[in-house]
Amino acid sequence: MTETPALDCDVAIVGCGPVGAVAANFLGMAGLRCVVLERETSEHGQPRAFSCDDEALRIYQQIGLVDRLLTDMISPDRVDYTGVAGRHFAEFRLARLDFGSAYSPLHFFHQPTLEATLRAGIGRFPGVSLRLGCEVTGLEVGAEAVTLALREDGARKALTTRYVLGCDGARSAVRQLLGVALHGSRCDESWLAISGFAEPGALRVPNTRFVCDPLRPTFVSLCPANEVRIERRILRGETPATLERPESVRAFVAPFVDPDRYRITRAATYRFGKHVAERWQVGRVFLLGDAAHQMPPFMGQGLVSGLRDAANLTWKLTAVLAGAADPALLATYEVERRVHTQAMIDASARMGLVFLTDAPRLAALRDLALWAIQRIARVRRFIRDFEFKPPPLHSRGFIAGGRRPRGGAQGTYFPQVRGAAGLSDELLGPGFAVVGFEVDPRAVDPDGLLARLAPRFVRVRGGGGGGGGGVSEVVDAGGKLAAWFRRHRAALAIVRPDRHVFAAGPAHAAASLGRALATALHDPSRLVRG
Repeated sequence: MTETPALDCDVAIVGCGPVGAVAANFLGMAGLRCVVLERETSEHGQPRAFSCDDEALRIYQQIGLVDRLLTDMISPDRVDYTGVAGRHFAEFRLARLDFGSAYSPLHFFHQPTLEATLRAGIGRFPGVSLRLGCEVTGLEVGAEAVTLALREDGARKALTTRYVLGCDGARSAVRQLLGVALHGSRCDESWLAISGFAEPGALRVPNTRFVCDPLRPTFVSLCPANEVRIERRILRGETPATLERPESVRAFVAPFVDPDRYRITRAATYRFGKHVAERWQVGRVFLLGDAAHQMPPFMGQGLVSGLRDAANLTWKLTAVLAGAADPALLATYEVERRVHTQAMIDASARMGLVFLTDAPRLAALRDLALWAIQRIARVRRFIRDFEFKPPPLHSRGFIAGGRRPRGGAQGTYFPQVRGAAGLSDELLGPGFAVVGFEVDPRAVDPDGLLARLAPRFVRVRGGGGGGGGGVSEVVDAGGKLAAWFRRHRAALAIVRPDRHVFAAGPAHAAASLGRALATALHDPSRLVRG
């Protein structure tokens, strides 16, 4: 019999950027012992990522920090696109859009501020500790635990843990120590990223703008605290060293912001690529965020994809460590996340090809075509409602049956609604939830098979009523939840902790839905094989 090694913690997280910090908050909420190892000795002071979507805010809501984070974010009411010679050819109106998360689909933030809030959130949990200036230099994956070799305060140390999450960025030390290869390609072009603070009224564009003119492809937007972010592609014949000179930066920003009223804090060049790690799991070690995948920035999904990783994996780790699920459940992390991430990488690359072509004649044709086809109602809706963005769903994985049938509810992202009593996710809680539309959701567990999961039971009503008897109630005054249940011909839905649907069905199938969940948790390997 193999002796279980002495453990320092349940989970070690390597890297305390936004993805690692969010993972630590999730695990802290679950009461797990967690150590976060960050190589740097202080917070990163430069704004790198600066946008997120409605799904990110819903994840921040799950860790109880969305209200604090929103105070330091702004959401533009529209995004517009200009083409050759500055002619306007497309526009997104954002204020009225709700894709089912109850938040606007685009928010801008200041990354150092966001990271400080996420790290402060970690401090709520006595079982979570953050060790700065701690570098991982070695890694040994065993059958029962993982041992990390560390360099901290000039001394060599070791840490033994059940699981390791590599959240340490594109140059991930964890990935390199595992010998996991990256597959993909790096874009040949470089971009100049400029950040600075503008005085009120200094901005010369009225909103967030993509300049898609081959002569000057640029992105510009107002961010929190009057920070203005400007990014420009470096053209043929230009060099980063020349463009980063103060006089060059000043000339470049002038069309968008008054340079005399704009205090530049950073001007740096960067390149991007599209890469995916060969494997995201090696035994008890997992890769998340940029350590697992990198993508073009044109849809602003790099950070958000990492947050999805954290939301997906942490609940599974929690269930396994609590003894509520077989460890084979963890294999569904990569099964579920890889497909959606690859789709997002491909969509981001296509977005760049369409909007940032460097051929003037092709750009002129694009402007004319996009302007014309938006007169067609269906096309206008496709653009207006972001239908080109891969939806947050799982076609395979930990869902009833292991595979999602065409049009099925399982694997989809369960909608959240905002009502007089607040946001409906608050009723779902941090674990599994069973939601019934005008029916008692407790019918899914007549035999108590799900008792160890302690699911929340929520009943949806069209209006009026109140909770009681172990069932919470949400008033669906706008009818969005009712529309979801009607579309899927269901009266009950089992919702996973990450808000994806495990199963849904009619009231008469309630008990079979509950049994399917209990069986899947006991033997999730059948779903992976399927």
